[in-house]
Amino acid sequence: MPVLRWIRRNLVVLAGLLTLAYMILPNVIVMVFSFNKPKGRFNYAWQDFSLDAWKDPCGVADLCGSLSLSLQIAFWATLGATVLGTMIAFALVRYRFRARGTVNSLIFLPMAMPEVVMAASLLTLFLNMGAQLGFWTILIAHIMFCLSFVVTAVKARVMSMDPRLEEAARDLYAGPVQTFVRVTLPIAAPGIAAGALLAFALSFDDFIITNFNAGSTVTFPMFVWGSAQRGTPVQINVIGTAMFAIAVLMVLAGQLVSSRRKSNAGK
Repeated sequence: MPVLRWIRRNLVVLAGLLTLAYMILPNVIVMVFSFNKPKGRFNYAWQDFSLDAWKDPCGVADLCGSLSLSLQIAFWATLGATVLGTMIAFALVRYRFRARGTVNSLIFLPMAMPEVVMAASLLTLFLNMGAQLGFWTILIAHIMFCLSFVVTAVKARVMSMDPRLEEAARDLYAGPVQTFVRVTLPIAAPGIAAGALLAFALSFDDFIITNFNAGSTVTFPMFVWGSAQRGTPVQINVIGTAMFAIAVLMVLAGQLVSSRRKSNAGK
């Protein structure tokens, strides 16, 4: 039958579209319920269409405060993890030193270790040091678990770099700093950007490690978890929808810039 033949030819495409739809469905539900006006405490059943939550996204006490705190922690954690992770990635790829293989293996432990184990270990470390749990302990913890992801992304990019480009720059009398800024860094930039975006997403979204090491500090994921116990405000859906829209716009902008560069290179 023609229909069966068409399905066989496009089976991979159909499977990919179904998988994509399955992944996006929760975001669509969050988006739809951001326009809901629930009659009770829980925003789990559709009642009436309303723009009230969009008009006043900070209408719930401490919501925007916890969101601002999460954004600050994610920004600084991304900055710290990206700088340290980039240097570690270059060191592991470009230099030979003792225990290089051991360091290369240990750097991936946070990715393989269950979060609850890492969270408990960090909590024990901070308590033994007498550190006050709060913003700084969360930030240190986030940098530590984001570091491995940045190293992985940057290392993959550095390994694929052609060293002859840097040799050509040196042959043209470029100094070490000039070679790094004008040749090495632009080539490694996609890997660094990918690691930074991944670190930001992981830091902003983290709950388990943050919950162990936050003390009385409340981040946005912790606020959402606490709200779910006594009633989920619609404003949470509004914030989630806005974050999802920003992420989609960033991806589309990246694709647009990449396609323009390819078309310009083709000319």
